[in-house]
Amino acid sequence: MGLAAGAKPVTGASPREDDARARYANVRALSVDLVAPLSEADATVQSMPDASPAKWHLAHMSWFFETFILRDHVPGYRPFDARWAFLFNSYYQAEGSFHRRDRRGMLTRPTLAEVLAYRAHVDAAIVAAMPLIAERCPDLLELGLHHEQQHQELLLTDLKHLFFQNPLGPAVWPCAPFGKARPYGSDIAWHAGRTGPVEIGVANDGFAFDCEGPAHRHYLAPHALADRPITNAEWCSFIADNGYRTASLWLADGWSWIEREAIAAPLYWRRTADGWENFTLAGWHPVDPSEPVTHISLYEADAFAAWAGARLPTEQEWESAARTHNPYLGIQLDRAGTVRPLFVPGADGLSSLFGNVWEWTGSAYRPHPGYRAPAGAVGEYNGKFMSGQFVLKGGSCATPRGHVRASYRNFFYPHQRWQFTGLRLAKDL
Repeated sequence: MGLAAGAKPVTGASPREDDARARYANVRALSVDLVAPLSEADATVQSMPDASPAKWHLAHMSWFFETFILRDHVPGYRPFDARWAFLFNSYYQAEGSFHRRDRRGMLTRPTLAEVLAYRAHVDAAIVAAMPLIAERCPDLLELGLHHEQQHQELLLTDLKHLFFQNPLGPAVWPCAPFGKARPYGSDIAWHAGRTGPVEIGVANDGFAFDCEGPAHRHYLAPHALADRPITNAEWCSFIADNGYRTASLWLADGWSWIEREAIAAPLYWRRTADGWENFTLAGWHPVDPSEPVTHISLYEADAFAAWAGARLPTEQEWESAARTHNPYLGIQLDRAGTVRPLFVPGADGLSSLFGNVWEWTGSAYRPHPGYRAPAGAVGEYNGKFMSGQFVLKGGSCATPRGHVRASYRNFFYPHQRWQFTGLRLAKDL
């Protein structure tokens, strides 16, 4: 299990230190558990420039703690290997040059065992310095843990994309067949959202990334949201009705993209004599009509919404609706193993707002009014990416539980779909 198995309260430690130590141990242990099934080759190969090798994720997470906490706040700390900063810095220009992202898969050394030893070195130093860290930089420690949780989800989605490249369709976590498809479920029900001025963004209530603030007022016109995400069955209807071949449904960039890339179904789908199959972390399985559709781009989500006579929700409409929902509920990541969206029985009100699939919005990822990036290298975390991307909300089945909230802003380019991305419809009233 890694650090969590051996972590024990230290006599004389404050409750705050013990809480920080336990949380650190649990988050870090999950990352190690996620790579337990992998061979050296599995952990090294990079399937595309947007993805990173599992080994790189493991090292980068530790580089973040080593650089921004141990180096900057713990006197006398000595880096595990000073040369590795070049290898495992992701994009922080203030930290100097770094290895090209599209060549991370060429790093056959250090080995997986050496990277795990690096993690153990950093973990021991963080735990030993926890009283100092809890006093000097608790917010930075919390940022590091949420950063690691982001990479845990990326690690899973990158592994899925990697294993998909293998014609044998291997499973990361083999499991029994998923079984017969569940009932399709009910038709969409529409729920009117709040109208008028609403508060958007986070103030100072617990941890949040800088891009989630500041809190501000936003005016919402009359609108309604669908009670659930779109399902595989509904997506099959879109395909059968020539949705991928009807240019009038698509944004111009989206139409150019599907023609250029020959896109005709969600990522990981293939047609067989018995119907559609999709690739999962447990290998190939029949598409379950009742499950939320996933691995679709913003272009596909927008085209489906046009086909359905609706639209994508705005970020503000979605966030306003989610403020009264518990972000700890839903299908989210709790432990290592196969993850996939699951059918959630209908209930009164909006369902699956948190977990299952990231829901595309029609809102550009731009700063909230009054936003200012923090000073220093950590200020590069979010602000410099506020160009050309769209906001997704709600988390997915691969998002560690406790990581998201109503104000959380995920963001990707409109063509990207290797994440667990889906959609919920909206309409004007």
